[in-house]
Amino acid sequence: MEDTGYMSRAAFIMDKLMHKIGLHGQSFIPLIMGFGCNVPAIMVTRTLKNRNDRLLTMLINPFMSCSARLTVYILVAGAIFPEHAGTVIFSLYLTGIILAILFSLLFKKIFFKSKEAPFVMELPPYRMPTTKVIFSHMWEKGQQYLKKMGSVILIAVIIIWALEYFPNGTSLKPQERLQNSYIGKIGHSIEPVIHPLGFDWRMGVSLITGAAAKEVVVSTMGVLYVSGQDHSKNEKDNLQKVLQKEVYHDGNRVGQKVFSPLAGISFLVFILIYMPCIAVVVTVRKESGAWKWALFLIGYTTILAWLLSFGVYQIGSLFIK
Repeated sequence: MEDTGYMSRAAFIMDKLMHKIGLHGQSFIPLIMGFGCNVPAIMVTRTLKNRNDRLLTMLINPFMSCSARLTVYILVAGAIFPEHAGTVIFSLYLTGIILAILFSLLFKKIFFKSKEAPFVMELPPYRMPTTKVIFSHMWEKGQQYLKKMGSVILIAVIIIWALEYFPNGTSLKPQERLQNSYIGKIGHSIEPVIHPLGFDWRMGVSLITGAAAKEVVVSTMGVLYVSGQDHSKNEKDNLQKVLQKEVYHDGNRVGQKVFSPLAGISFLVFILIYMPCIAVVVTVRKESGAWKWALFLIGYTTILAWLLSFGVYQIGSLFIK
């Protein structure tokens, strides 16, 4: 799309609308790119001449659901809402866009009060990209992604597996062994914070590891929930089936499904909003030139995620038993 010359024209067309929500017309391009990956999207904010416009675009860009979050959406929505998964996922994307608009207006009034910069942008001629250029870009971007994320995900999965495996009590049942492992102890230590959101300790651990990369949430859940299953039976369920069947084994929710529809929605809302991956945080630090904006991004998104998930679960519990 960019090679054809269309994106520049899209930014020009969207300028008037973007100004109404406190953004510059050129902010449209990084926000659209955010649906793919927030890292290059934030780097593209360099094209914005005004520093306040750049910072504002960076701070709301993580509300655009990147492709990494989509993997979590597909897993959880497919497991809990198999017949309406598409509607649920679309609603999450729409919620992210609405939140981006609201916080753009809020931050514009609080932090970035400045005169609007005029829209100045070169409009390149329309071109038809050649097959060579298309495949060259696909190879280059795919290679960059594998280098950037492949090692992070591999290392994260190995660490998670080690924390889940040790100390190895082979005489214990799968659930007991998992709860007594190092990762089980970490999960139980944060349980008081996430319990009001409808999460169990394994969901909490998945959220922590998701700080490395949102794809790691899926692999973490695969390690934690599948490892807790009784493999004495010959049945082998995929992760979605495991999530559908998983129930609480202790506490005041014994026998209840871990991923109830309400808990699932609460979890997906948290995934949508809470802190972006470390790569995004580091990119914000580099592009803004200060750690304060990166730390502010972590803080406000995580607090907002907790508050909205809390509201979804607690208010929903009043109507859904």
